[in-house]
Amino acid sequence: MQTGRVFHRDAQTFLVHLFGRGLDDERYVVERYRSRPDGEIRSVEAERPGTRGRRKPRRTIVSVSAVKKLRPERDEIIVCTGVNLARSGVQLWGLAATGLRAACNAR
Repeated sequence: MQTGRVFHRDAQTFLVHLFGRGLDDERYVVERYRSRPDGEIRSVEAERPGTRGRRKPRRTIVSVSAVKKLRPERDEIIVCTGVNLARSGVQLWGLAATGLRAACNAR
């Protein structure tokens, strides 16, 4: 007897990787990246139209409660690093960005 798996299109599947001390800090710097089909990972800030070199992009700083509510898109990687505790934070990987689905399909 075999049991089938049912996959829903609207499933919000993503991988969470806590590093260092986890979410021990009060505020976090948020960086967003996109995973491309060719395996390249690019910063979302680099894809936005710039100010022609006049200013550096501002850091996005959010509270720990806002970090807990973040959800990556399928091809997105979100890295949150503590402001005061630099060795604490979390990485959120969308399903397509992890490459796990491609590994499962290769079997």
